[in-house]
Amino acid sequence: MKRAQLIDLTPEQLIEIFDSTIAKRLDVLKKELLHENANDEILTREEVCKILSIDPSTLWHWQKKNKIRVYGISGSRRYYKRSEIIAALKLLKS
Repeated sequence: MKRAQLIDLTPEQLIEIFDSTIAKRLDVLKKELLHENANDEILTREEVCKILSIDPSTLWHWQKKNKIRVYGISGSRRYYKRSEIIAALKLLKS
């Protein structure tokens, strides 16, 4: 596990470290989501949760709020389109 020493850091420097770390993680996420044939790919609940690093309950709440569209044929199986997961990601103000 990496350790960070926060002694002698200004709040601005700490924010800069966080911003850079988050930007790097978002780049990795974008690359993963935008791989070849991403727009046609159908994902399971588990795959979406793993890709976005979220809990299934979070995904369920996003579905209920219509932030993410869900598809299914019948029963309890739920599927998601990778392209719509990408489209749901929004650039947030820093």
